[in-house]
Amino acid sequence: MGLLFSRPDVLHCDLCETPVPPMYCDICLVKLCKACVGEHLSDETKSHKVVSYEKRGSTPKCPKHSSRICELCCELCNITICSLCVSSGEHEQHSKVDILETIETKKIQIKKDQEKIQKSIYPKFKEIASNIQVQKDDVKKHSQSLVTTVDKRGEIWYRELGAVIESKKSEIANTESEILSALDKEEGEINEKMSEVRERILEVEELTNSRNVYKISMFTSMDDTFESSLAQLHVALPRFCFRDINREALEEQFGSLSPIHNVRIPEGASNIQPKALLDEPMFTQVMKTQYTETNKLRSVSSLKDDEIWTCGQDKVMRLYNLQGQVIKSYHTKSGEKPEDIAMMQGGDLLYSDYNGRTVHQVKDGIIETTISLRKWRPRGICSTASGDVLVIIDSDDQQSKIVRYSGSTEKHSIQWDDQGKPLLSPAGLFHTKYLCENRNWDICVADRGARAVVVVSAVGKLRFRYTGPLSTVDESFDPVGIATDNQARILVADCDNHRIHILNKHGHFLRYIEDPDLHLPRGLCVDSRDTLLVAEATTGKVKKIKYNS
Repeated sequence: MGLLFSRPDVLHCDLCETPVPPMYCDICLVKLCKACVGEHLSDETKSHKVVSYEKRGSTPKCPKHSSRICELCCELCNITICSLCVSSGEHEQHSKVDILETIETKKIQIKKDQEKIQKSIYPKFKEIASNIQVQKDDVKKHSQSLVTTVDKRGEIWYRELGAVIESKKSEIANTESEILSALDKEEGEINEKMSEVRERILEVEELTNSRNVYKISMFTSMDDTFESSLAQLHVALPRFCFRDINREALEEQFGSLSPIHNVRIPEGASNIQPKALLDEPMFTQVMKTQYTETNKLRSVSSLKDDEIWTCGQDKVMRLYNLQGQVIKSYHTKSGEKPEDIAMMQGGDLLYSDYNGRTVHQVKDGIIETTISLRKWRPRGICSTASGDVLVIIDSDDQQSKIVRYSGSTEKHSIQWDDQGKPLLSPAGLFHTKYLCENRNWDICVADRGARAVVVVSAVGKLRFRYTGPLSTVDESFDPVGIATDNQARILVADCDNHRIHILNKHGHFLRYIEDPDLHLPRGLCVDSRDTLLVAEATTGKVKKIKYNS
């Protein structure tokens, strides 16, 4: 009789070696045939949990008491517990739920998570991953576009430099002609004198041998006359004087790349539902401040819907609540009036000091100088979504530009268009300029000197100029305050015309906000609910206007 070998892949009962046992004890971790189940359960020294073999591992053992089965879940601790855990008093005051109920609830949650991951989250990750390649292609195309722009800019410079060179050559030719003409004239006069001298030589020789007493007595010397004409004309030839090339200044004038903005847009942020403009905008609140017709109200800024920062013609910046009460105030560091104010994302206050040539940050009640300028003066300021600060600065020689700062470090400046012409009006006492950043990263400037709204991209490329709707081309547009809302619309205070223009992000006029009660609007800002706050210059009032649904 041959030897019998059991197949290695066949399971056996741990008590009697019966093959393919259908049962399993989750506590003792033993396989059981049906005949051995009773014998196994008869051992009352241990807890047992016998289940079908397919459901093995479904009985949770207590992590603290390995011989015990968990029958409850502690909701506060979010763990499974056994009867010993309960009797120990450790979870006495905690809410406890039957483990089967918890398992069913968790299974429902697991099912929902599974569906969400499979149907929503993972496909979105795939979409983002596929978009990376699209962005790579866009980066290459955009880089080539930038190279083309630089080449075009270079061609303009080559033409301008060529024109300068030709102008200098023409200037040299004209100078040469003038000098040669002067020398020709001098040569003619000298030849004439030489002819007179030769004649005088003959006359003197004749008198030397003459016995004519009368002629000799009439002789008068002309040596002094001739000697006075001996002064020689010396021409100082011009030299070509040049200045050393300032590479840094050349690069700034030629143009520069804007900083890279890496922004993660939260899920759903790009799907903000557009709000329709109301047919009749409504004044929802009017707040009286301490500003007057002599101490005009200039700017407003708000980060919280129930607080409003203000500044005017005096040296004090004041924070008001909606009841018109001053919560706190700060005097400017220099004692000069602030040119503009802005709120940073963290809640700190910024202000620009035009005469002091500085920008300051008020942090925890302490005023710190963040930007100091030498030959420039700051105008409008705003805080960006990336945490940078945009400042419009005027130079002493009447230039004007937009500068992006990170703290006190200059990152990028915007001054010229593609043709090398200034984007903004020249600096001037009444050429106020205020700015804000739109949701699409555009920089929007209310340029009073140019009587225009100038909008450029984050890299400084001119997107459009707005000088008023076509139907009012005969009226004098007076842009002062400027703000943007969550729909990327641009709102502009047309001060002298007592109204506010609303434009879309492409610069198309949408409508006016005008009312008999709206008088000389100057400073603007939009709160988190897209409610417009308007500072009236001479009345000292801040008015809240609901203009969209």
